[in-house]
Amino acid sequence: METRYCSRLMIVNEKDELLLFQYKDEHRSEPFWATAGGELKKGESALDAASRELYEETGLRERIGQLLLEREAVFAVARSVPAIWREKYYLVNCSSQEEVFAAEWTDEEKCTIQNWKWWSYSEMKSVDPDLFKPDCIPDLLETILNNKEGGY
Repeated sequence: METRYCSRLMIVNEKDELLLFQYKDEHRSEPFWATAGGELKKGESALDAASRELYEETGLRERIGQLLLEREAVFAVARSVPAIWREKYYLVNCSSQEEVFAAEWTDEEKCTIQNWKWWSYSEMKSVDPDLFKPDCIPDLLETILNNKEGGY
């Protein structure tokens, strides 16, 4: 099975809300919410990919912060076949006043991304955890919020 590498972004504003994108693809019957981010290009570092993906998917040009989580899972994305995905999740702080827009979406993103929304932790905990991919996203936001004064 192919191994693919990915940088994901936990974009949090000063209201403690997390920016998530709603995706719909052929691998799940229902739409799901996930972070911005994507696969590394050949020769690209995880940090460079995080910065590139941040701008391409959101139009934001913020500093990529701390590495929060590294995980590995087998799944398929959009038109791809199942692969081993090695993901790195980075913290990005931004202002709720900044405009989010589809700066340079690929054709695949235009077909699969349905919407974006700022989620509070309480909103995330009030819905089915299966709405999030991966389902640990609400817990990761909780960790960020709990550690905010501790250096995040």
